[in-house]
Amino acid sequence: MDIPRLLDGRLKLRHLILVDALSEQGSVVGAAASLHVTQPVVTRGLHDLEAVLGVSLYDRGPRGITPTVFGDAFTDHARAVLAQLTQAARHVAEIADADRGTVVVGTHLAGSNLLLPRAIAALKGRHPLLSVIVREATPEALLVDLEAGRLDVIVGRLTAPADEAAVRHALYEDSVRVVVGTHHPAVGEAELTLSDLLAHPWILPGTETVLRRELEEFFVRAKLPLPKNRVECTSFLTVRQLLIETDVVAVLPGLIGADDPRLTPLPISLDPIGHSVGITLPRNRPLSPSTRALLGTLRAAAAGLKANGANHAEGTEPITQA
Repeated sequence: MDIPRLLDGRLKLRHLILVDALSEQGSVVGAAASLHVTQPVVTRGLHDLEAVLGVSLYDRGPRGITPTVFGDAFTDHARAVLAQLTQAARHVAEIADADRGTVVVGTHLAGSNLLLPRAIAALKGRHPLLSVIVREATPEALLVDLEAGRLDVIVGRLTAPADEAAVRHALYEDSVRVVVGTHHPAVGEAELTLSDLLAHPWILPGTETVLRRELEEFFVRAKLPLPKNRVECTSFLTVRQLLIETDVVAVLPGLIGADDPRLTPLPISLDPIGHSVGITLPRNRPLSPSTRALLGTLRAAAAGLKANGANHAEGTEPITQA
């Protein structure tokens, strides 16, 4: 490939946006819908980009498109460029008005009930005109958005070590508990075991999550079948309401059950299942002033949670520029 051809004026910003959408959606139809354009516009744009690069970026199939090795590589670079441009625009705006910045946070179950709300409350107390946008999704989807610059930071369970794309900092250690509503017939039962609960309906995390895989392994070690009467859910609001209104059993981060007066953790050990709760940041992208401000309140909120049973993570890196 003649590398300078990427700078001859034919490669447009819309091509980078298009590749990001195609790789995320996995189909021309999905990309067109997400970009609010017609399918022919997407197809023509892809053909133009492939002509510029001189390679095929996607394999076409009956169920959609799959990135080729070239498509995977170019998508990574396209997302990095888009992320840098997004941050550049926001950084300029924040320099112009330091109190009116924006920070976009991705979160999932762990950390979303106490850590993040307390950090946001403290942040808004100091910077009332700073905008905070919170988006909830699976850890995998959040990582894609972080890489593409649609998120500044992810708050929640740390499911992988730092890598080339992301830096992870643990804030505290949390347990995983079996939780029911306070009215549940198992509350107060003496010598309760996990097998005693199999007759009740359960809520389990989705199959795509690390916690689900850990629970499946735990049941195997205990020589117990996975509950057959179950709902798979990662939305805390849905889980909580089902716990309050029915006799369902759920597995939740320890601080959630400990802090809610309508929920009761049962005396059943799920050791060695546990997790670090912390933040995930982009490795090769400058942090905006707004993001830095939120990181400060996150650290303070995490320190305060130690009194509620969270163990501060020892030996972790300080939160600095990624």
